[in-house]
Amino acid sequence: MARSPNSAPSGAVTGAIRASQINGCGFCTDMHTKDAAHAGETAQRLHLVAVWREATVFTDAERAALELTEEGTRIADAAGGVGDEAWANAAKHFDGEQLAALVTLIALINAYNRLNVIVRQPAGDYQPGQFG
Repeated sequence: MARSPNSAPSGAVTGAIRASQINGCGFCTDMHTKDAAHAGETAQRLHLVAVWREATVFTDAERAALELTEEGTRIADAAGGVGDEAWANAAKHFDGEQLAALVTLIALINAYNRLNVIVRQPAGDYQPGQFG
C-alpha cells in the first residue's frame, strides 16, 4: 500500500463521523458529513457509516479504522479497552505514523464530541469549510 507521509489515514473522516454518531454529537456529525460530501464523498457511503459492518462500500483499511474508532470511543463498554485484534488489524493497514495520527484523531474527536454535547451545541447550521 503506497502511503503519503503527510496524508490522513484512510478512514479518518468516516472514523470522525462514526465516533460523533456513537457519542450523540449532532454538531460534529453535521460538520463531518457536510465536509466529507463537499470533498466528494458519496451520499451512499455517508449513510452507511453507522452500519459499516454490513456495508460493502468500505475498504479493508477503512474497516480497520472504523473498528479502532469504535473500540477507542466505547472504552467504558469494554473493560480491556481496545482489543488486541482491533489493534493488530489496524496495524496491518497503517504504518506507525499513520496509526499514531489515527489514534490522535480518535482521541481528539471524542474530546470535541464531549465538549459539544456538554454545552449543547446545536446542529444543522454548519457550512462546509466554515472553520478553515
